[in-house]
Amino acid sequence: MARSFEMDNAMVTDATTDNMLGRAPAARRFIRMVSLLVVAALAGCATTRAPHGAGDHSPAPTGATQDHSSAIYERGDAGYYAARFDGRTTASGETYDPHELTAAHRTLPLGTRVRVVDLDNHKHVTVRINDRGPFVSGRVIDLSNAAARKLKMRHDGVVPVTLQIVSEPH
Repeated sequence: MARSFEMDNAMVTDATTDNMLGRAPAARRFIRMVSLLVVAALAGCATTRAPHGAGDHSPAPTGATQDHSSAIYERGDAGYYAARFDGRTTASGETYDPHELTAAHRTLPLGTRVRVVDLDNHKHVTVRINDRGPFVSGRVIDLSNAAARKLKMRHDGVVPVTLQIVSEPH
């Protein structure tokens, strides 16, 4: 229902005022257009994974290759668990054992086996994902102490790595 008000001693409705000023319908069209563009932009951002090769930390699409052992899934920095985590419960329900070849990853299914290659010294180790993390910006994986020793990275603390999926849980 249109509202009425008095303007220069005449009764005028909102619709009449909009047409008289000529700006309100254009402003409404502009707002609608901007709203549609925002919705379209957000819909384009709704993918669950970045395209392979879209940046240093981009995962490859699931099932991109049959030979997981040679396909790089992700690139980024690896750290390792601090001693204070020894004996704590991991996301899989296991107790963290620094002597096991395990790791934490944010999104890979628990139980996934991943080959981690240190890009500085080219050493590699295969670990099983049994925890969630890392929760430090820029890192893609946190390794157990045993895995860090295999990569000879304990002195450095954080090293650039690639991750290759070896096998996924059944």
